[in-house]
Amino acid sequence: MSAASAVTVIGAGLAGSEAAWQVAQAGIDVTLVEMRPQATTPAHSTGHFAELVCSNSLGSDREETAPGLLKGEMRALGSLVLQCATRWRVPAGQALAVDRHRFSACITAALEAHPRVSVVRREATEIPKEGIVVVATGPLTSESLSRHLADLLGEEHLFFFDAASPIIEADSVDWSVAFWASRYGRGEADYANCPMDREDYLAFCEALVKAERVPLHGFESMKLFEACMPVEELAGRGVDTLRYGPLKPVGLLDPRTGQRPYAVAQLRKENREGTLLNLVGFQTRLTWPEQRKVFRMIPGLQNAEFVRYGVMHRNTYINGPAHLLPTLQLKRDGRILFAGQITGVEGYMESAATGIVAGINAARLATGRGPVVWPPGCCLGALCQHASSPPPAGDYQPKGMSFGLLPPCLEAKRKEERRRCQIQLAQVSFSETLKRLR
Repeated sequence: MSAASAVTVIGAGLAGSEAAWQVAQAGIDVTLVEMRPQATTPAHSTGHFAELVCSNSLGSDREETAPGLLKGEMRALGSLVLQCATRWRVPAGQALAVDRHRFSACITAALEAHPRVSVVRREATEIPKEGIVVVATGPLTSESLSRHLADLLGEEHLFFFDAASPIIEADSVDWSVAFWASRYGRGEADYANCPMDREDYLAFCEALVKAERVPLHGFESMKLFEACMPVEELAGRGVDTLRYGPLKPVGLLDPRTGQRPYAVAQLRKENREGTLLNLVGFQTRLTWPEQRKVFRMIPGLQNAEFVRYGVMHRNTYINGPAHLLPTLQLKRDGRILFAGQITGVEGYMESAATGIVAGINAARLATGRGPVVWPPGCCLGALCQHASSPPPAGDYQPKGMSFGLLPPCLEAKRKEERRRCQIQLAQVSFSETLKRLR
């Protein structure tokens, strides 16, 4: 690591990339340590920074939604992730989806070209004993660093299992069956739809439940995160679970019949050209031969060619409320900050957002200023509060950005009024803090 760097960032995922960018943009030297491609993970396939592994969608971009509100705050702070996402956006209705490879290449190029950033390609096995450090190693933290963190924090990590959906070639889809449409005809027809009748659906669910799954290692217990639940787990909860979840047909009409299908499997463009499609909501831990057999039962996908099969991997995160301040500093050593999914936030943009917070605070600490505490009324503050405050009851669980994390507007009677109130309060809260920051 560079002795001249005032800040070291470990991990060049979404959070680490944002943290390093914020430090460098503040005019401070930063060393960015990334183990890939020398050491890899079960989910990554390249050495690019901020490689997306679960989906190419970064969530809703509408300001009236919680994810859209979060993006607005990030843009105001010069988010590198959103700059590259805007440049390499692909059609996905009202969601912000990107060309996966060009997006990560864009982030990599920006950081490698920055005069204040020194990139070190090697595995970090421990936190440096001196200097300001941002730990942003993500949910797939290496075993050696995980052991070091467990020793440092005095307890084992919490963890859950995350799963990624398959990707198929668009020209292997039977387009006489599948059709492009948006629900209720709203917006552009950005999703490909594979309609199922009742017989198709019941046979598919039965096959899912009976299919062979990748066995877990002996040291791993089964702790699945609801927002990324494998499709076969959902199928096992009841025959109609998928029809009311990722296979819901509401708002769609099969052009062959003019009727609403019994169920619908949807696909979203994986790249700008639309040559690759992602099976939406089909995270899975089925074996690869079983995926090929079962997913080809979906009408229109009988000849599907898989570019990537679904995978499942262990995701690691610390007990944030026990160890972190709202500034994302470690309680026992304020020169160390954590960012990203390792803090217990869930989602691409949430990870990037905490990277921005950690980067800003690392830069301020490097220049002798106090860290910023974002108020819980705005999205950044709500995420930091989640990662640093004890849960009302039960175990600490990963959470993504939602209106449920923002303070409620109890005086508003209707849901729409409560949402408008929360949005207004969040915007005011963020703006006032931003003014003090600058």
